[in-house]
Amino acid sequence: MDIYARAKVPLGTKKRTGETSPESGVWKVDDLYDSTTAPIAKGNIFPPYKSKAVTWVLIQYA
Repeated sequence: MDIYARAKVPLGTKKRTGETSPESGVWKVDDLYDSTTAPIAKGNIFPPYKSKAVTWVLIQYA
């Protein structure tokens, strides 16, 4: 195992609009009735969705 390997944040991690992404991957809007996803790179700011602040959930690593 590479001692310099970066630990990934766990799938299921949640972040809000305006926060910085801790991990590159596919993020999903945390909404029971909406399955919108977006590829968001590490360091990017989570965007609003439909002009509203939302919670994003990491569902897949890049």
